[in-house]
Amino acid sequence: MPSPLPLPAPLAAAAHGADAAGLICGYLFDGEASSPPRPLDLDEAALWLQEVANTRSEPGPHAGAAARAEPDDASPYAWLHFNLSHAQAQRWLERHAGLPDSFYEALREGTHSTRIERDDDALVAVINDLHFDFGFEPSDIATLWIGVGPRLVVTARTRPLRSVDDLRLAVRTGEAPRSTTELLERLMRTQADVLVGVVRTVTGRIDAIEDALLARRPDAQRARLGEMRRVLVRLQRLLAPEPAALFRLLQRPPAWMAEADAQGLRDASEEFSVVLRDMHGLQERVKLLQEEIAASVQEDNNRSLFVLTVVTVLALPINILAGLFGMNVGGIPLAENPHGFWHLVAIVATFTAVAAWLAFRKKK
Repeated sequence: MPSPLPLPAPLAAAAHGADAAGLICGYLFDGEASSPPRPLDLDEAALWLQEVANTRSEPGPHAGAAARAEPDDASPYAWLHFNLSHAQAQRWLERHAGLPDSFYEALREGTHSTRIERDDDALVAVINDLHFDFGFEPSDIATLWIGVGPRLVVTARTRPLRSVDDLRLAVRTGEAPRSTTELLERLMRTQADVLVGVVRTVTGRIDAIEDALLARRPDAQRARLGEMRRVLVRLQRLLAPEPAALFRLLQRPPAWMAEADAQGLRDASEEFSVVLRDMHGLQERVKLLQEEIAASVQEDNNRSLFVLTVVTVLALPINILAGLFGMNVGGIPLAENPHGFWHLVAIVATFTAVAAWLAFRKKK
C-alpha cells in the first residue's frame, strides 16, 4: 500500500505566502481513514503537486498535472481551500493545480448557477451554500467552486460558507476521507446537515406563528412569514439542481472513481433530495399560513367596512334633510309651523329606522 509522497525541502522559486495567494487551509491525506491528515501551506502544496507531476511520464500543460493522474488504492491526495477575494488565488491555481479550463472559466465569470459536470477526467462543480453567519436573509447565500481530480480537491469561495467550514473543522479534528470522491461526498452530507438545521429552525418558527395565529394575533407575524418564505424559495431555487446534476454525472463517472465512492455520492445525493423535499413542504406550509392570515385580515377589513357603511347609511336621511332645509330660499315647508322641528325629527327617525332595517337585513 503506497505511502504519501514525501515533501521535498522548500525551493526559493516556490516562495508564495499563503496569505498572498488566499489559501485558507490545505491538507495532505494518505488515503487511510485511520491516518490523520497533514496540514499544508502554499509552498508545500506547490512542491507536492510538482513532485507528483514528476512521477508521471505523461506531460501536461500545467505543473499540477497530478490532478489528472489515476491513483491506486489508498493513494495520497490533497485538499486546498482558497479565498477568491485574494487577487493571486486564481493565478496560483492556474499555475499549479492543473484543473480543466472550465473550472477557471467558472471562476473568472463568477458563475452562480448550480452544476456538477465532468470535464475530461476531472469534476467541476458550482454549488451554493449558506454564509457562515447565516441570518435567514435571502442574501446570506454564496457560491462555492469545486474542482475534483483523483489526487487533488480544490474548493474556492469569496465569502465564508457554513458547510465547507464544518468540513474543515471535521478534518482538523482528525477525520480523513479515503479519496477525493469521499471528500466530495462528505461535503455534500455536511451541506445536507446544515440544511436540516435550517429546516428545524424554520419549523420551530412556523409552529410559534401558528400558535400566535390561533391566539388571533396575526398582524405581527406576516413580515416574519414573508422573510422565511423568501429564504426557502431562494434556497430551493439554488440548491434543487444539485442532486439531479450529480445523478447525471454518476451515469458516466470518471475512470478513477471507485464504484463504492460513486455509490456513496448517490446516497449523499438522495439524502440531499430528502432535505429539499422537506424544504418544499415548509414552503407550502408557510404559503397556507400566509393565506390564512390574509383571509383573517380580509375578514376584519370587511367587518370594518360594513360598520362604516352602516354608519353612512344611517346618517344619510338627516344629511339630506339638513341640506334641503338649510337652503336660504323661500317656501321651506314647516317654516311657520310651531311643531315643524318635531315633525322633521319624526321623518328623519322613520327613514333612519327603515335604512337600518334594510342594512341589517342584508347582513343576515
